[in-house]
Amino acid sequence: MNTSDIGLIGLAVMGENLVLNMESKGFRVSVFNRTTEVTEKFAANRGAGKNIVPTRSIQEFVGSLTKPRKIMIMVKAGAAVDAVIDQLLPLLEKGDVVIDGGNSLYSDTQRREAALSAQGLNYLGIGVSGGEEGALKGPSLMPGGTKEAWKIVSPIYRKIAAQVDGEPCCRYMGPGGAGHYVKMVHNGIEYGDMQLICEAYAILRDLLGLGAAELHEVFDRWNRGDLDSFLIEITAKIFLRKDPETGKPLVEVILDKAGQKGTGKWTLQSAIDQAVVVSTINAAVEARVLSSMKDQRVRASKILPAPKSFQHQGDREKLIDAVRDALYASKIISYAQGFTLFGAASKHYQWDLNFGDIATIWRGGCIIRAKFLNRIKEAFDREPQLENLMLDPFFTSVLEQSQTNWRLAVSAAIQAGIAVPAFAASLSYFDSYRQERLPANLLQAQRDYFGAHTYERIDKPGSFHTEWLA
Repeated sequence: MNTSDIGLIGLAVMGENLVLNMESKGFRVSVFNRTTEVTEKFAANRGAGKNIVPTRSIQEFVGSLTKPRKIMIMVKAGAAVDAVIDQLLPLLEKGDVVIDGGNSLYSDTQRREAALSAQGLNYLGIGVSGGEEGALKGPSLMPGGTKEAWKIVSPIYRKIAAQVDGEPCCRYMGPGGAGHYVKMVHNGIEYGDMQLICEAYAILRDLLGLGAAELHEVFDRWNRGDLDSFLIEITAKIFLRKDPETGKPLVEVILDKAGQKGTGKWTLQSAIDQAVVVSTINAAVEARVLSSMKDQRVRASKILPAPKSFQHQGDREKLIDAVRDALYASKIISYAQGFTLFGAASKHYQWDLNFGDIATIWRGGCIIRAKFLNRIKEAFDREPQLENLMLDPFFTSVLEQSQTNWRLAVSAAIQAGIAVPAFAASLSYFDSYRQERLPANLLQAQRDYFGAHTYERIDKPGSFHTEWLA
């Protein structure tokens, strides 16, 4: 019987938890997984006694859904999504809605929407953030596609989303791949946030010699102020966990080799295409790449010279405060770059993104949820066409107050030989953006010298070329 409100394909961790979330909000959910054993196990364990319909074939799955059918795909981004869609197409009817909730590349979502639309089908790409816990208890959702398709499924998704101040962390982003694009940049900012926190940790650990217990106290204190956020909160908790085998803080026995799944790289590629600087995110992606070169770094550590031993001279608490201010200021830069990228992409793809809405839905459920997102929402309420977040009066004042400490923290790290690529990139972006005149005049002279690329002058309009060898 076609009685289920929605169906979900792909019972990995995120898929399972989204199903349980939907069911807990009063929806009947059909489930299907390519491996039948996975479906059976889920139905017998976590899904037992719940309003969940396990199906053993794609035909049974589609047949169990009320019309218009609403089908959410939660499989690995790329070819797997296309394979599932190809299986579904012969079984669907005009008006049915296919929803991709994975981390798909936005251009793939645009392609799929165009293909399904030509057959009278609705297609949505929904960015889902919040990890395992968010999927179960309430994620941040970033839907993109046609407004008509969104109207059909919005009662379900607005109900399962995280709720902040009585508002669901789920708003329509725009047509085509807008939802997956917003999720992609969200993940890029997440890369930046995590790397900045790691650099703050490196300074406190390597320059001040703080142990895990002290690090917990510092981050816990920071989480009660302007840096209040999910990532700072979990960082404080991480320092408390002991390794049962060695008795050491667990963080100290984890290999310093980071992984990544591609959304950070996609953000950089899009930024290049849109001619937007996202140097903080770029530094974060590169830091992960360098971390993965563990064997090379071990060999290099025995060859390349380190600076002479540098001890911080001065008040310990003052440097801790400086690192906090550097973290806050750099975080602002990362978001400023991300929202500038939103502006360029929105104009290019004619998405009409609402930046205040984006900040609003990130306040709960998602990995980068933070108190300071309210300030971003307020900034775009004040000036919807704000060209850079740094220019909002609130953020300008924070950067002004943080500037001295920001420079102190970065310079102390550099003197000590502690790598802080994201801190440094953020500060350089700030310094470049605030300068009326940069040294690019010399660069233009060089280009004209070797390639006759011409240059403009400061005193009259037009393009000019000089015969430099004359």
